[in-house]
Amino acid sequence: MTNFISFLKRFWHLFIIAIKGSEKEFTSGSINKAIFLLSIPMIGEMIMESLFAVFDVLFVSRISINAVATVGLTESVLMIIYSVAVGLSMATTAIVARRVGEKNYKRAGDAAFQSIFLALIVGAVLGVLGLIYAEDVLLLMGGEPELIAEGSGFTRIMFGGNLVIFLLFLNNAIFRGAGDASIAMRSLIIANSLNIILDPLLIFGFGPIPAFGIEGAAIATTIGRSIGVLYQTYHLLNRKGVIKIGWSNVVVRVKTVLELVKVSIGGMGQFLIETAAWIFLVRVMALFGSEALAGYTIAFRVIVFTILPSWGLSNAAATLVGQNLGAGSPERAEKSVWKAAFYNMIFLGIVAVIFFVAAEPIIWIFNQSPSAHEVDASSDTVREIGVSALKIICCGYIFFAYGMVISQAFNGAGDTKTPLIVNFFVFWIIQIPMAYWLAVSLDWQATGVFFTIAFAHSLQAIISVILFRRGKWKTMTV
Repeated sequence: MTNFISFLKRFWHLFIIAIKGSEKEFTSGSINKAIFLLSIPMIGEMIMESLFAVFDVLFVSRISINAVATVGLTESVLMIIYSVAVGLSMATTAIVARRVGEKNYKRAGDAAFQSIFLALIVGAVLGVLGLIYAEDVLLLMGGEPELIAEGSGFTRIMFGGNLVIFLLFLNNAIFRGAGDASIAMRSLIIANSLNIILDPLLIFGFGPIPAFGIEGAAIATTIGRSIGVLYQTYHLLNRKGVIKIGWSNVVVRVKTVLELVKVSIGGMGQFLIETAAWIFLVRVMALFGSEALAGYTIAFRVIVFTILPSWGLSNAAATLVGQNLGAGSPERAEKSVWKAAFYNMIFLGIVAVIFFVAAEPIIWIFNQSPSAHEVDASSDTVREIGVSALKIICCGYIFFAYGMVISQAFNGAGDTKTPLIVNFFVFWIIQIPMAYWLAVSLDWQATGVFFTIAFAHSLQAIISVILFRRGKWKTMTV
């Protein structure tokens, strides 16, 4: 009992350090401690980012079916734009982490400024295009005239706020690379809190505040994220953190910009490949009716939400790889990855057992508040398909654990090309044809899609492990 109490005290002490971000040295000392201190705020960051869409849909669903559909169509196109931000973020984290590991904080600040410079340019250009062509985007996505008339304002504001989204992504990538993950988490807590407060006020109105309808959701999100960016900017300029951006850093360095673009292309490709593969699987599921699609959607929501801690661990591994390579400690970098993957395997292994044993009540819990546009997911068919999805997909979780961490480890080393090639081969060459063959040709229907997901992600993990063991990533220079 005494040992258990001591463990809890130690855990709580480290948890507070992780949230405060008071520890910055991750190239020496305990690897277990480093993983814990980095992953806790990164998990929080992932959860906060996922809540934006949840609360927007929660409030917008009270307006109209067209309003919800507008959010869905706009987010679908924004996913493409997010891929650019995600790619730049991967490159930024890798390069900043490498410079921090080298203890060359001046060059880390230089790299941080170059990434912000790129974000300003790309975000501004895409924002202007979105403002001009918002209605055309909705029309291209199949929106009806009534939907476009009601929702074009929302789309215009969301695209116009592109610059804020880019800066939020890129600034957090800078902090992650520097090991200041707690600042990244806090910026999203601030942004999300404001979004949750402003959403109902701006959508429905309150006192002197007029009701903006669906446009209020876009305004709330943009304001929340903008304040989050201001918080990030304060920490980048106050010269107290690891990364300090001053006038000496405000110089466009073409070589660094080109390196960022080169590394980011692989990251963009990874995101786009996985997104396109997911869209295809949704299209295959739609062949078997609304019930099948609803069951898959519910299961997918559960999986995405419960896998967020794994993304936190994976991002922690990426930071540790970058910093330790910069410090000239490739063996410590490798050891960090294997430990992070092992802890991820334990976590996802526990989740897999829970999913397999309690799939039915889990599906029931996550389906208690369907919005007006959703299919009634209380039917036996929907529930059976959702349960089947969880039970089959979770069989690959042990492999998923290693695949997620090792893919991010490659990215942390600046080797975004290897996971790009692996993802293309597995998800497009194997998964897409296999899903159609099993589901349609062999008439396995939804079961064929679920089996393919488990198999493809397991294969991706096995290939990634084999390539990681070869160690070529240790020789990457960024």
